[in-house]
Amino acid sequence: MNVAGALAAGATLGLARLDTQLLLLHALHRREEDRAWLHAHDTDVLSPVQQAAFMSMCERRLTGEPVAYLVGHKEFHGLRLQVDRRVLVPRPDTETLVDWAVETLGLRFAAPQPRGATGGMRLPCRLGCNPSIADLGTGSGAIALAIKKVCPDAHVTAIDASEAALQVARANAEALGLPVDFRQGDWLAGVEESFDLIVSNPPYVAAGDPHLAHLAHEPLAALASGADGLDDIRRIVAGAPTRLRPGGWLLLEHGWDQAASVRALLSQSGFTQVASRLDLAGIERCSGGRLLELG
Repeated sequence: MNVAGALAAGATLGLARLDTQLLLLHALHRREEDRAWLHAHDTDVLSPVQQAAFMSMCERRLTGEPVAYLVGHKEFHGLRLQVDRRVLVPRPDTETLVDWAVETLGLRFAAPQPRGATGGMRLPCRLGCNPSIADLGTGSGAIALAIKKVCPDAHVTAIDASEAALQVARANAEALGLPVDFRQGDWLAGVEESFDLIVSNPPYVAAGDPHLAHLAHEPLAALASGADGLDDIRRIVAGAPTRLRPGGWLLLEHGWDQAASVRALLSQSGFTQVASRLDLAGIERCSGGRLLELG
C-alpha cells in the first residue's frame, strides 16, 4: 500500500478525509501540518508496520474513538495538549471561554498603554497585580494552561475531582513549561482562598441525552450532570460568590440551549453584568457575571 492507496482506503471505509490524513501522518511519524506532503509523496510505499498502524487506527476511528485519542494530542488555543481517555478532548468552542477570561483580566489588570501606542491591550499583567484564577474541572488543563500562557503573572489554580485527569494536566503543564497549581477536589469544596476570576467548563449534558451514545469513548463523569444537565453548574454558581473577590468574574461554558437558564442562575446568586458569548457556530456557549464590588 502506498500513500495514495492509504488515503483511498480511508475514503472507502467512510472516514472523513481530514481524519484519514491525520491518522496516516501519525502512522508515518510526520507532523499534522504536513498534509501537503501526502500529495507530493503519494507513491511512497508504507512499511508493513506503518500500514498496520494506520489500518488499526482507522478501525478504531470507525467505532467513534476521537482522532485526538488515536494520535495522543489536541491543539487548543495555540497549545499542543496530550490527551487520552482520562480526559475530554478540548473543543474549539471552549476557546470562547478562554478569550472572555483573558478579556476580563485585561480590563482589570493590564498595564495602561502610552498615548499613541498600537497593538491593543497587552498581557502579562503589570508587576504586582498577579490576579488569582481558578479553573474548575480542569481535565487536560486546557483552559488553565491557555490563560497562564497569555498572562504568566497570574496565579492559576486548576481543580478536578479526578486524579487520573490531573495526571494528564500536570504532564501538559510540565511539557509546556507553564506552572499551575493543580489540586484534587469537588468544585470549590474545601477551597479557602478567594479569586479574581473563576472559570469552568463543567459537565452540562442531560443524563438521558441520546448524544451521549456518540461520546462513549470520553469520560461520562465529565459530560453528564443530572436530569437537565445543570446540576454541576448550579453548585458552582451557588458556591462562587464566597470564593470571589469583589468585582471578580465567574465564567461558565454550557450547552447550546442552556444560556437563559444559566443567566437566571447567575442573577439569582447576585451576579451583575450577566451576559452570554457566542461560539464559533454563533450559539450562546458561555455565560458569566461579575460579583458586585463593595462600596
